[in-house]
Amino acid sequence: MAQKISELNGIQKAAILLITLGPEKSSKIFKHLKEDEIEQLTLEIANTRSVSQSLKEEVLDEFYEVCLAQQYIAEGGIGYAKDLLEKALGSDKAMEVIGKLTASLQVRPFEFIRKIDASQLLNFIQDEHPQTIALILSYLSTSQASAIISSLSQDKQADVAKRIAQMDRTSPDVIKEVERVLERKFASLVNQDYTIAGGVDAIVEILNTVDRGTEKHIMETLEIDEPELADEIRRKMFVFEDILTLDDRSIQRVLREVDNNELAVALKNAGEDVQTAIFNNLSKRLATMIREDMDFMGPVRMKDVEEAQQKIVNIIRKLEDAGEIIIARGGGDELVV
Repeated sequence: MAQKISELNGIQKAAILLITLGPEKSSKIFKHLKEDEIEQLTLEIANTRSVSQSLKEEVLDEFYEVCLAQQYIAEGGIGYAKDLLEKALGSDKAMEVIGKLTASLQVRPFEFIRKIDASQLLNFIQDEHPQTIALILSYLSTSQASAIISSLSQDKQADVAKRIAQMDRTSPDVIKEVERVLERKFASLVNQDYTIAGGVDAIVEILNTVDRGTEKHIMETLEIDEPELADEIRRKMFVFEDILTLDDRSIQRVLREVDNNELAVALKNAGEDVQTAIFNNLSKRLATMIREDMDFMGPVRMKDVEEAQQKIVNIIRKLEDAGEIIIARGGGDELVV
């Protein structure tokens, strides 16, 4: 008896879709999946013996319809998507597609303001409570959020940054209420599960994009009010691999402050591109010596490697504060040769 699309679960439909698309296109899709998702799909594909042409076509059609609906929602919200889908597919089919989408895909809150210019958005939210501003910025793109936080009054900047970093889970009811005030034109669409937003990583991304003056003010204030939080943020703001963003002159200046033994340990687990950037800024003799040290030292504890890398990061931040090197970032810090 032929299998019906209504009898298939999500993994089965995804497997049939990949089979239909063929190995070349499917391999490109796999690059964007997590390991456990790849394992599940690989197993399902291996267990799929035969698929009728009609079922392949049904799966392709459903995939296209859901993609179309998601695009419409991103462009103008759920109401806009419903109107366009009704014109394209009919009322019943439109509701069916949107139902599948809301059941299986998460539509990001505040999607309707992600295309608004940051200066315009600032006018709407700058007088809101810091917690409300923090919630909104957590859902915006990094460039939008950094532009807005840079434009806030100084007394609000650190407060908002702290609230973003400490934010964990936000009730859908709270998000809906904030969306209702800001959106007005469109109906809110929020997944019923509690939505994770904000956190230390979110504020690190924002601070890595704002101008140095804004970042310095926020960090100095947090060091007084929330020293442990400030320390956690600072550790993540410039990681060892970011040395690739420095120009050769800056790397050479940093290396003059670094102990050769510490450098050998720090490079033990570094990527090839990082090692190349370092060695290219050392004399041939010193580069050879450090390579030999790395070979002779044998296995090194990851903890020791991370500590050595953090010492070098601390040197980089110290030199930046002293104005001896420049770390390119947003807010007018682009380098001009």
